[in-house]
Amino acid sequence: MRRKLVIGNWKMNGSCAGNSALLAGIIAGLGKVGADCAVCAPAPFLAQCRAELTGTPVAWGGQDVSPKQNGAYTGEVAGCMLAEFGCRYVLVGHSERRAYHLESNELVAQKALAALASGLTPVVCVGETEAQRDAGQGVAVVTAQLGAVLAVLGADDVANIVVSYEPVWAIGTGKTATPQQAQDVHKILRAQLAQKNAEAAAGVQILYGGSMKPENAKELMAMPDIDGGLIGGAALKAVDFLAIIHAAE
Repeated sequence: MRRKLVIGNWKMNGSCAGNSALLAGIIAGLGKVGADCAVCAPAPFLAQCRAELTGTPVAWGGQDVSPKQNGAYTGEVAGCMLAEFGCRYVLVGHSERRAYHLESNELVAQKALAALASGLTPVVCVGETEAQRDAGQGVAVVTAQLGAVLAVLGADDVANIVVSYEPVWAIGTGKTATPQQAQDVHKILRAQLAQKNAEAAAGVQILYGGSMKPENAKELMAMPDIDGGLIGGAALKAVDFLAIIHAAE
């Protein structure tokens, strides 16, 4: 049975003092946790995450990774740098990167490869906009996004990724896919993974990333193919993040 995973995406938020208070609150409230959990922090705070989370059940990761390993790429962060700071995960293809930085499916695929090459677990984010959904293109969009990544992976690599379905129309809007709507997409994504490696696909954690919060987390994660959440705003409050983690147990 797949273990649940809850990842907090801090986005471009945080301060040294605020992070310390948030992490201390999370650690204090975890108890004997029955799910995997992690925070993906802005790059300047990864050293702080390593210092404050080492030896705890909370893992940490980056929010983006360069497709390049090194070189004259000002502002980029390589996978080996994230690994050196103890990161386990890194987000690739988040909807905000796709929208604001015009990241293509092919670039996201190269970032996933770079993450794997550095021993990181890429959290491959896929999701459709409201316009695409209304046009009946949602499934085609998300399967194209995941398909580009699978096209460059070896079959054995499938076991080393996490997928997050984040309907763009439900991020920060207060809208949320119903548990059944989310499950329907997750089932399609798992079937797509199975085309590459059926055995590995059964164990891949597929997260839901569209406004999951304490009030709806348990119902969403009760679905057979929803294995946790990629949490935005609720991850910035220890009490809310903890409630979601405990709902996953």
